[in-house]
Amino acid sequence: MNKTELAGAISSKSGLTRKQASEALEATLGAIMTEIKKGEKVMIPGFGTYHPVSRPARMGRNPRTGEPQKIAASKSVRFAVGSSFKELLNSKSAAKKAPAKKAPAKKAPAKKAAAKKKK
Repeated sequence: MNKTELAGAISSKSGLTRKQASEALEATLGAIMTEIKKGEKVMIPGFGTYHPVSRPARMGRNPRTGEPQKIAASKSVRFAVGSSFKELLNSKSAAKKAPAKKAPAKKAPAKKAAAKKKK
């Protein structure tokens, strides 16, 4: 689903026009990005939490030549899924991926008993 499709889904479920839903989506995403840029985390109960992370500068290797090269420090965002969202995701997959019961394996005869029968 892309942003246009998401705005369409919002408009159909909320009764807003497509334009209003698109503007609301843009405003929501803009507010999230602004808070993350400030260094604040954004918590949406039932959905999840966005929190900024900083990666320090480090030394890496050029994959082609193997030479060491400096990788600059950077900032990124991590997302932690909320508990109710996680339950929603796992409730359906748990039913589909239930392990099948295996039949008990037959025991092999003991080696000593097999050796005595041959003599």
